[in-house]
Amino acid sequence: MSSLIQLEHVGKIYRMGDIDVVALNDVSLAVPRGQFVSIMGASGSGKSTLMNLVGCLDRPTTGRYLLDSVDVSRLSPNQLAKIRNETIGFVFQHFNLLARTSARENVEVPLIYADVPARERRERAMRALARVGIADRAHHQPNQLSGGQQQRVAIARALVNEPKLILADEPTGALDSRASMELMELFQSLGASGITVVLVTHEPDIGLCAGRAITMRDGRIITDLVQEPRAAAAMLARPEAHA
Repeated sequence: MSSLIQLEHVGKIYRMGDIDVVALNDVSLAVPRGQFVSIMGASGSGKSTLMNLVGCLDRPTTGRYLLDSVDVSRLSPNQLAKIRNETIGFVFQHFNLLARTSARENVEVPLIYADVPARERRERAMRALARVGIADRAHHQPNQLSGGQQQRVAIARALVNEPKLILADEPTGALDSRASMELMELFQSLGASGITVVLVTHEPDIGLCAGRAITMRDGRIITDLVQEPRAAAAMLARPEAHA
């Protein structure tokens, strides 16, 4: 299986006054297409910096990053913006939905930037909402939705351009345990459909739902384990999940 993500001896150094802060230190990583990966680590471990680099939001100081066989380290800001809009879907902890705007209209936002005609935008947004099981809430505004429903809208927005990669940064941080497992079930189904999912989390239970678990410390990868993912659907079926 070919790698969608390939980092080769990547380093990231930030200049803070007269001090160089090493955020990533000689990180090499390959993620095959369709793999569901969790990245864990304490604050300051480098996981957020790694996520920013993988998401083409930042550039490495040293090393090379290939996304879908393209060396994105050398691309212009406009080229990177195009890749972010067409190849990567982002999901954040706090949803980042537009208030007083319907779920469907929120999902349409990336399509507006891609100059997709209005009718096609509506159709594609509805398909994305159906994919995450919330098409019946298409006309609801964020304040009319639960936290779990808002996050599903955010995932639909990430999916609407049919990306090859979903990057999720603490997506369950604002959700209760049941909504978190429902979200993990959705991410597992996305991975099974061939989408690569990379999820940053500080919650061990969430990390166990991925098929691969990476732990970072001091800007380095200290463990990288392939594991049998815990089935989120089975966890939801337990009586305590309904408590």
